[in-house]
Amino acid sequence: MIVAPSLLAADFARLEESVKTVERAGADWLHCDVMDGVFVPNISFGFPVIKAVAGITELPLDVHLMIVNPDRYVGAVRDCGAMMMNVHQEACTHLHRTVQSIHDAGMKAGVTLNPATPVCMLEDIIADVDMVLLMSVNPGFGGQTFIEHTLAKIRNLRELIVRSGSKALIEVDGGINSATAPAVAQAGADVFVAGSAVFRSENPAEIIQSFKSL
Repeated sequence: MIVAPSLLAADFARLEESVKTVERAGADWLHCDVMDGVFVPNISFGFPVIKAVAGITELPLDVHLMIVNPDRYVGAVRDCGAMMMNVHQEACTHLHRTVQSIHDAGMKAGVTLNPATPVCMLEDIIADVDMVLLMSVNPGFGGQTFIEHTLAKIRNLRELIVRSGSKALIEVDGGINSATAPAVAQAGADVFVAGSAVFRSENPAEIIQSFKSL
């Protein structure tokens, strides 16, 4: 399992210390949620913060844009040093063009689905994406309860990936903790996004290693 702690759960008064802690604890990536208060009912942080974080960590940055018109910011995300740019299927009118633009900018392309969006919406793009992020909570706030139907979506997505010959990873974000992670891994996920479970743990290394062992 790849473990990508969510920056949203970090202590922003001690941001560098928080990031270094999860890096030393064995995190694989760092997940960065950008919210605009329009696509989701919250505002988080923007590109200056991501760029600053890129300067203090060696962890690859998985930048998840929960915003309208993400196409406009491909260059900005690239300039922040992102490894992966993740856009919502629901926010992209021309998703294939967006995925192409992300690849042309030298990044991996991820596509995110909200809880009510079926996996079949990706049938005609799955072969072109590097990762699919399934939201297991409604996006916009941390600390929510895992939506159980996500397990069926993971299995459906795995079937689509195999059938299409895609090499896309499956990432799951929302309510991932010691209780939910085993079932998510068994269903076929490759990447865990975990916020509170890692950043607010007394022993982040223990939590991360327990996720990786699933």
